[in-house]
Amino acid sequence: MILVLSRKDDLAVNLVLPKLVERGVEVFWWDPGDYPAASRITSRLVDGAWRHTLVSGGTEYDCSTISAVWNRRPSRPRPAETVEDATHRDYVEKLARIYLNGWEDTFDARWFPARSIDVIRTQSKLVNLTAAARLGFTVPETTVTNDPEELAEAWTAAEGRLISKEVEFVEFALDGAGHNFYTTPVTRRHLTSRHRLTHAPAILQPYVDKAVELRITVVGDRVFTAEIHSQGSRATRHDYRHYEGHFSQYAVHDLPEDIERRCVELVRSLDLAFGCIDVILTPKGEYVYLELNPAGQWGWIEEFTDLPISEAIADWLAAEERPVPQVVPA
Repeated sequence: MILVLSRKDDLAVNLVLPKLVERGVEVFWWDPGDYPAASRITSRLVDGAWRHTLVSGGTEYDCSTISAVWNRRPSRPRPAETVEDATHRDYVEKLARIYLNGWEDTFDARWFPARSIDVIRTQSKLVNLTAAARLGFTVPETTVTNDPEELAEAWTAAEGRLISKEVEFVEFALDGAGHNFYTTPVTRRHLTSRHRLTHAPAILQPYVDKAVELRITVVGDRVFTAEIHSQGSRATRHDYRHYEGHFSQYAVHDLPEDIERRCVELVRSLDLAFGCIDVILTPKGEYVYLELNPAGQWGWIEEFTDLPISEAIADWLAAEERPVPQVVPA
């Protein structure tokens, strides 16, 4: 059985699920956001090994039958609505997160891209920038700081061509609406209000000129590379995510063999089975590494380029799964 951990509105799961059904494998799609409010998990230590059962929707699942787990985009654990006190709800959620981490770590299965603890670790720009540099990628000189004076020094060193971005792409609420902080060129005006940097760290890098941006999706040892022609619109010039899929044109990119090999090695070195890598191809033909996201989106890339990413994910998940026997009418 293949276990999918993700929220129920995840479009990426809906792209892969039919392909798993075609392969004749059993799939259980469960969102950890249902725990502990609407699901039950029991763990028993027997002869030095944990045996886990999960009850959801009135059905009991034996976790020992799970051959692969797609740890896609699970929701946070959610207490039951009867737990009304905010402090109590935080307490329940914290206990649930701690238990689920141990649950993940103590049953034997192949994890895609990895267990939650490892996904969180590799999302850190400090971790994956270091790994990329060690493998020989060209990586911009990078400063991560909340010191306003470091911002001024980095801006001067970059001769005024400096960008700032978050240490993690996190949505925040403002006036009841969700917002994100996108990659932003640092101007003199930003320098005059640089004291605001003390409130949260930021990544600072010299501006890298772009011919095109590349979204490189690694699934096991397979690599799918798409060109994002972000420079044709002012809205996407500095960060294509701002209007992803609306203003940019897309194409399949033939990645040089050494860069492709390095991408597979990077994902593998971080103990991942999947990763979305962002790279800039400069006007001079240089490939410059930006970041890796172990839980990155890829559905829009498949939509615009027809790269068979969902097929590759289904192949990886089903690789060690035996097809469910089909009953043939007499």
